[in-house]
Amino acid sequence: MTNISEIKDQIKDTSARQVVEKAIKMAKDKSEYNAILNLTEERALIRADKVDSGLIGGKLAGVPFVAKDNFLAFGAPTTAASKMLENFDAPLQATSVEKLEAEGAICIGKANLDAFAHGGSTENSAFGPTKNAVDMEKVAGGSSGGSAVATALDIVPFALGTDTGGSIRQPASFNGVVGIKPTYGTVSRYGVVAMASSTDTIGVLANNIADVELVMEIMSGQDVRDMTTLPDFFKVQDKPKSNQKIGIISDFMTDGVDIEIRDKVNEYVDKLRADGHTVEEVSLSMIEYALAIYYIIVPAEISSNLARFDGIRYGHRANSVKTLAELYGKTRDQGFMTENKRRIMIGSYVLSSGFFDAYYLKAQKARTLLINEFNELFKTYDALIGPVAPTTAFKIGENITDPVKMYLNDIMTVPASLVGLPAISVPAGYNKSGMPIGLQIIGPMRSDASLLSLAKSEETKQWINQ
Repeated sequence: MTNISEIKDQIKDTSARQVVEKAIKMAKDKSEYNAILNLTEERALIRADKVDSGLIGGKLAGVPFVAKDNFLAFGAPTTAASKMLENFDAPLQATSVEKLEAEGAICIGKANLDAFAHGGSTENSAFGPTKNAVDMEKVAGGSSGGSAVATALDIVPFALGTDTGGSIRQPASFNGVVGIKPTYGTVSRYGVVAMASSTDTIGVLANNIADVELVMEIMSGQDVRDMTTLPDFFKVQDKPKSNQKIGIISDFMTDGVDIEIRDKVNEYVDKLRADGHTVEEVSLSMIEYALAIYYIIVPAEISSNLARFDGIRYGHRANSVKTLAELYGKTRDQGFMTENKRRIMIGSYVLSSGFFDAYYLKAQKARTLLINEFNELFKTYDALIGPVAPTTAFKIGENITDPVKMYLNDIMTVPASLVGLPAISVPAGYNKSGMPIGLQIIGPMRSDASLLSLAKSEETKQWINQ
């Protein structure tokens, strides 16, 4: 797998234009995976020429990347993989994209996703599913499936994604790459199509942790256009803290999880212990309610955020309508996928008069209990560890008619999202069928860099052993 450092060496030996042309050609050659919806070829090559002429420089000068297609970016439509925004050309760029471009990075295309990021398999895209990088009969995971596959196929060394309840970590696990969901507020959400405002985070997928660190360091920091952003605290650490105390979440190591996944987690734990870290089993009593909390709060926020798509201001507009109510109804019926409609209906229900107290308010109170439980654990432990998902990638179409079964795939990723904690997915090996297995490391708020440092130390040893 090519990393950023190797790309920069290639640029020195050849040119940024050649590197970008190679990435674009590979994206076209791998089009059967449906990982990239639209290429930004013309704009990318113009920027590559400017790198070669010295007009553009920076830490990532000439390095190609892909942005999930819910990031506003120039050079191609921002569709959010929906018919609603099929022809929407962004009037501005997301802060994260702007920061990367300020350091010379070159966006070559927009990656496929579940429409409006609603899903866990990238099967809910209006433009067809993305296929797994290892087995084309399997799902890519979601909703950042296109970003994960573009990275795993080595089209680009890194890709941008969003993680609301596991949408970076799960596809990273399914495709054998690294993915980080940072502390809530680490990276500005300005210019990214909103899903659930209290859990949306901007992260990155890459083939190694050093590249994740570099990209995160560039993107992080406060943004006056996003009042939820935190002061810049992300500083790359060369070495992890020694003798850390780590908790393995026993609630995630039950019979409902594939035994091969549990075995890989235990192998990783053995390596941590061999390196002098203390690893103990821990339990979180509120975790069994996390999925229920998530699928009340998040649809409520979705129903609010998607209200702006009404056929009046921008996006798709239904034709042959006689009344305003008919315009709203037909526009939203035509523009939204089934999963979008399902979440809007759930959200509207739990926020409605008579049900707000019974569902939404209770879910928010339960969320506070979950936050308190994590905070208590982090008084004793530096990090928590467990699987990313109960299974490896499943077959395309296997769960599409059973939304509850699909939602259950998020059971291990949503707790960190509800609490706003940093969590990373790192490759832990493969099962007997050759499918990638990911492992999740969760830390307290603002411990992103130390989590990556810990994971990088294990990654380095793995390379040496190979």
